[in-house]
Amino acid sequence: MFKEIKRDAYLQRLIDKKENGLIKVITGIRRCGKSYLLFYLYHDYLISQGIDEEQIIQIPLDDDLFVQYRNPQQLSQYIRSKIIDGKMNYIFIDEVQYAISKEELRNSNEIRLYNVLNGLLRLRNVDIYVTGSNSKLLTKDVLTAFRGRGDEVRVYPLSFKEYYTFVGGDKSDAYEEYALYGGMPLVLSKKNDINKTQYLQSLFDEVYFKDINERYEIELKDVLEELTDDLCSSIGSLTNASKIARTLQSVKNVKVSSNTVSKYLDYLVESFLFNVAKRYDIKGKKYFEYPSKYYCTDVGLRNARLNFRQQEETHIMENIIYNELLCRGYSVDVGVVEIVKTNDGKRTKSQVEIDFVVNAGSKRYYIQSALNVSDEDKMNTELRPLKNTNDFFRKIIVSKTSMKPWNDEDGILHLGLYDFLLNENSLDL
Repeated sequence: MFKEIKRDAYLQRLIDKKENGLIKVITGIRRCGKSYLLFYLYHDYLISQGIDEEQIIQIPLDDDLFVQYRNPQQLSQYIRSKIIDGKMNYIFIDEVQYAISKEELRNSNEIRLYNVLNGLLRLRNVDIYVTGSNSKLLTKDVLTAFRGRGDEVRVYPLSFKEYYTFVGGDKSDAYEEYALYGGMPLVLSKKNDINKTQYLQSLFDEVYFKDINERYEIELKDVLEELTDDLCSSIGSLTNASKIARTLQSVKNVKVSSNTVSKYLDYLVESFLFNVAKRYDIKGKKYFEYPSKYYCTDVGLRNARLNFRQQEETHIMENIIYNELLCRGYSVDVGVVEIVKTNDGKRTKSQVEIDFVVNAGSKRYYIQSALNVSDEDKMNTELRPLKNTNDFFRKIIVSKTSMKPWNDEDGILHLGLYDFLLNENSLDL
């Protein structure tokens, strides 16, 4: 019997945005569950609310049967022919980037699809939902293109909580499996390790690289792959285009300019394969232009790309925490704290790092990811930057421990990894 994967948080976000007069733009890496969310979970919700099947117009543009509707004019004609007068019509367009040509991508001021969607939006009995797997098309430009009438819902691979809700059993066993194979939904249907590995590895060649190569007409395909490998092997490390270009030259003997690397980095981020965390000077209240940290959208994809050769538990845990914070809708940066000391009349300055500066509206949290803090020296190292922020925002250490949450004498919250991942309100304990 089919067991449904719960994506309750995303479903609720769509429900909250229902019939709000805006185009709902559902974004995220391919195969993370956008279509499932819209065409199954949200579809079934609408049906449960008394909406007739004929009121839901579904167009999956990555389906061969709907190829002709990649032409915006034909898409518009098809949708308008299906609209029922006197009733609300719910329009679902899947992988909408297929309706945007390469030529239009180069000149984003003339994208016909945007005019089609804006035209449909003028109809009072239409509620529009589109999914897409390219952020350049669907996040950076969307608010401008839709004249402020675009409303984004970002979808990620399964969080650990979503994963654990599905698999159950021992938390630590589930986490170890999750840290190895990640949260791409279809992984859960694979029966053994070989099938899981093959599926994750095939996604890069058959889906992600193929999409990027076709969309951007990549000339140096080997550089794109080497760059991906480099980012996967150095998650949570500070880097920039120049540094990567030098690494590719010295280690791989691949000659490439930093401009090309920078361009390819943008493509990987725009395809949602990686996310960027910028460095933020906490006391100076400013961002550093570079270097930045890159995290994999899914640790299973990262591990598979490296043939499961690099299983650094510390970095994988840090990546999982970062992804969890994004899933909760937070803005996440890397914190830099300057510490000034005076010895024998001499002032010295040093910089220490806080793993994550987490913002949500007026709230801010400082979070350290620490695999093990049983050693006193290690604990002091993690506490030092938190104690030197000179402000009163919440400070948290997340460690792989079974201890209950507790606050130390400095008001710093010590939180176990499973408590953090499974309780969406854990930062406010």
